[in-house]
Amino acid sequence: MVILGVDFGSARTGLAACDAGEVLAYPVGRIDCKGKSLAAIAAQISEQAKSLGAAEIVVGCPRNMDGSESEMTVKCKAFTDILRKQSELPIILRDERLTSVMAHNALSGTDVRGKKRKAVVDSAAAVIILQEYLDFRRNR
Repeated sequence: MVILGVDFGSARTGLAACDAGEVLAYPVGRIDCKGKSLAAIAAQISEQAKSLGAAEIVVGCPRNMDGSESEMTVKCKAFTDILRKQSELPIILRDERLTSVMAHNALSGTDVRGKKRKAVVDSAAAVIILQEYLDFRRNR
């Protein structure tokens, strides 16, 4: 089944999807969030999930390194509640600690810098979140 991965952020939200065999995650875009309500962002994600034929949505939920909730964790959970109401799909929250760091490191290895990096780092983080979820499902 196709699964949509989401790296929720205040400025940008990255999106990724996987193939129907749930083997490989790949980027499918990003949403610019500045000036948009959580409901508007959730509506765009719900629409993207429909257009991809997704059966599930995985949202990366940030936590502090000690596992405690941060301000962004609370905002992400509020966003996820709205997304649940707008989408008929199951929503899975996944710990996303260090995924943005991993995405930046991966992009450094490909020499993507500056504005180009800003344009793709959120989608790269969404790919990491989704790929980790796919690997978890396959290995449990």
